[in-house]
Amino acid sequence: MSADPLAQADAQAPASVPAQAHAPAPRPEPEFHWFLPTGGDGRDPGGVTAVQGRTRAATRRPADIGYLGQVARAAEQAGFGALLAPVGLGCVDPWILCSALTQHTSRIGFLVAFRAGLASPTLVAQQADAFRRFADGRLRLNVVTGGDAAEQRAYGDHLPHDERYTRTGHLMAVLRDLLEGKEAAGDGGALRLEGARLVDPAVEHPVPLYFGGASPAAEQVAARQADVQLLWGEPPAAVGQRIERVRALAAEQGRTVRFGLRLHVITRDTAQQAWAEADRILDTLDPAAVRASQERFAAMESVGQARQTALHGGGTDRGSLEVSPNLWAGIGLVREGAGTALVGSHDEVAERLAEYRALGIDEFVLSGYPHLEEALRVGEEVVPRVRDLTAQPDRMARPVLRTWS
Repeated sequence: MSADPLAQADAQAPASVPAQAHAPAPRPEPEFHWFLPTGGDGRDPGGVTAVQGRTRAATRRPADIGYLGQVARAAEQAGFGALLAPVGLGCVDPWILCSALTQHTSRIGFLVAFRAGLASPTLVAQQADAFRRFADGRLRLNVVTGGDAAEQRAYGDHLPHDERYTRTGHLMAVLRDLLEGKEAAGDGGALRLEGARLVDPAVEHPVPLYFGGASPAAEQVAARQADVQLLWGEPPAAVGQRIERVRALAAEQGRTVRFGLRLHVITRDTAQQAWAEADRILDTLDPAAVRASQERFAAMESVGQARQTALHGGGTDRGSLEVSPNLWAGIGLVREGAGTALVGSHDEVAERLAEYRALGIDEFVLSGYPHLEEALRVGEEVVPRVRDLTAQPDRMARPVLRTWS
């Protein structure tokens, strides 16, 4: 890990200058968001796309407006800042869902995922502008390129992996210009825009662009276009390396990027209770479903998915699945995408989140099964502990990077 540039600057300051004049500006508090289970919910993890399929235990609670409205209100009551609505064949449409949920909530924001390249950036900008206007600015956008070639083909998209990211970068640049009230034009591959502009856009409500992707092509797009680069949960050393790499790429563009971490959480009053729940989840997984899921994940083009799978290597015992202190990869045996959970007592989980915060994570997108009850548990028991820890300057000075074998 490289030295803290702010600390280096302080060390090099002239002795005659008061120390407080060179003190770094206080870092904003971390943000915490929650996940909307738009493919159904239950006590057990399940797939997030129709290609993968799900067990009945993972979808006992249907993804209807009644239940998802309860999840949204619970997350709002628990103090979360926004709700992530995923996009994919197995999810209800996030634009329509989140528009409906604005009528069931009053404060919480919406991190709406959309699949880049499936619609004109001008049309996406119109949708986003209408949403932010009618929802008092409660909008953030999660730009998803897509790493599963089979699912992309189902949408009619046959571009190769790196070309999809080139297209995504163009879309993000156009989208940003339009949402800021500028005129956009240019050739983005299949689309050639001429004189694109929004009519009286609601520019008083900025829309941050969130973006995910672990490949070199994705990191170049993040450095040039993302406001927040989203990472999936990995051991702290790996997360720190990714942050440093994207920061350096962004600096070459004269930009800074914030970082978010997507994690599941299994938290209880005691560590024993939390690990008992993790063991229960593991015991309910059908070995045939695990094999089928791992075979499908291996065929995907997503570098991030490959990194998640490599954490456990298909192992199904506690020793294989606890890949770092309190970081459990069991959910990734069957669930596509974010497949790790922090498992432990409320204090332990908060400490691990504070360590990620010290590495440079600015926002956390959390979830737990079932999402209704766990929104309240995590919001009431874990988030306040993390805020207390990260408010201590000495605690934030350096991350604790534990070794793990």
